[in-house]
Amino acid sequence: MIPPEATQAGDMRQAGDTPPAVCLHPIETLQNRPDFLKANGGRRQGMPGFLLQARQRDADEADTALIRVGFTCSKKVGNAVARNRAKRRLREIARQVLPLEGRPGWDYVLIGRPNATASRDFADMLAELRLALRKIHSQKPPK
Repeated sequence: MIPPEATQAGDMRQAGDTPPAVCLHPIETLQNRPDFLKANGGRRQGMPGFLLQARQRDADEADTALIRVGFTCSKKVGNAVARNRAKRRLREIARQVLPLEGRPGWDYVLIGRPNATASRDFADMLAELRLALRKIHSQKPPK
């Protein structure tokens, strides 16, 4: 049975729904500890809802056309339920912002903050990630 609000068969979207984000650059998830440690040695930008670590990969490393991102939350964030909620929120802000404002050939790590990542307003976190990326990319490279 087709719902009455559907304009044609199979179209279940409601008015005002936005289409998924357009992916300008492919994104890959960091999973190996050495990649996280390399990002830890790069640039850092603290925000109220999270900490962003970033580094530009060398030309001889993994595919330089990819944006790579990792997520982590320590036990200071809370129990497993709280950590997973915080990581889900970090994954979602990364999914929405990084394809548009991240740079290919860069690794980003988002680290959750206790009492902030899981409870902070989502729109504020999106704005904070955009600001953090601008600050990271405007810094001079370390010597």
